[in-house]
Amino acid sequence: MATSLLVVAAIVFLLTLHHDGFLGFVNAGAEASMVGAMADWFAVTALFRHPLGLPIPHTALIPRRKDDIGHSLEEFVGENFLAEDVLRERIAVVRPARRAAAWLAQEANARTLVDEVSTVAAAGLGRIREEHIAELVHDVLVPRFAEEPIAPLLGGALEGALADDLHHGLVDLALVELHGWLQTHPETVTDVLGERAPWWVPPALREPAAARIHVEIVRWVAEIRRDPHHRARVALDQLLGELADNLQHDAGTQERAERFKLRLLEHPQVLATSIDLWNAFRRALTTALNDDEGALRARLVEEVTRFGARLSGDDALQERLDGIAADSVVYVVKRYGKEATAVITHTIERWDGKEASERIELHVGRDLQFIRINGTIVGGLVGVLIHAVSTAL
Repeated sequence: MATSLLVVAAIVFLLTLHHDGFLGFVNAGAEASMVGAMADWFAVTALFRHPLGLPIPHTALIPRRKDDIGHSLEEFVGENFLAEDVLRERIAVVRPARRAAAWLAQEANARTLVDEVSTVAAAGLGRIREEHIAELVHDVLVPRFAEEPIAPLLGGALEGALADDLHHGLVDLALVELHGWLQTHPETVTDVLGERAPWWVPPALREPAAARIHVEIVRWVAEIRRDPHHRARVALDQLLGELADNLQHDAGTQERAERFKLRLLEHPQVLATSIDLWNAFRRALTTALNDDEGALRARLVEEVTRFGARLSGDDALQERLDGIAADSVVYVVKRYGKEATAVITHTIERWDGKEASERIELHVGRDLQFIRINGTIVGGLVGVLIHAVSTAL
């Protein structure tokens, strides 16, 4: 179309040459249209190649300066789109927390989110193989645990458990099990006691004495089990308290605890047990995640919906989450923004000059042709105006 207008202007110019009056105005307009069309054609063509193949200075700008254009685009994007104040202002306008709250408050959306996350999580768990867990435990966790002093940690944990009486439940369980075992295995107890009897005790007296001792042991354990303030319990509490203190302050106890820790970590069963625990956890969690109507997914949907409803009515929480989102985006951009914008430069540098020129020209070519069309029309109007002024003068 642009070229056709130039041809039409040339024909009109030739047909109205040396005419006065109205045709003189037409001739002046056609002449100016040709000038405008040719000037804009030259300008547009000079961006991408040498006009008519002539090496005119300051032409074929894009092929010659594509690398500079790439760097300029990279700087432009970095300074105007990835600047911290721009990002924070945009997040403040968008208010992602409010939008997320409105979306999550709808049960259908919450279910969609949970379904997608569950599917991805189950797939991710399935890709973690036993050798990965073995490498993690053997190469990462065990060396780290070996370096970390365990005695102060155990001492502090034991001290806290004693302060909160958390050990009483474990002691009660041990006493119940011990009492039951003693009652159901009298022969074993008497045999052990008989073997440990002094040599001077007659054999005829060993069995009755062992049986009597067994009865007293059962009775004593039953008393300890029934009485929460029994002297044995108090003595055990004192023993555990001393152990907790020694683990935190006594060098000898700490050294023995560290040696025990190292022997435990070096045992092959640690690795096997870790893998077994992981497999059990993975199977249970994967089964729960894959169950569309299971309790886990239902609870997740309920919690997500509840969180969305709460977030919708809590402006302070929305502001905090928006602030966290802004800080996160700014951190990521500051850390990786340069690498992201550098893609522009690296991509353009890989193009040769002709390829870059063709890509850009194909992308903006329609607008460039309208520049030529507008130049033809505007040039014609200006030519008529100039002819009118000259005629009036």
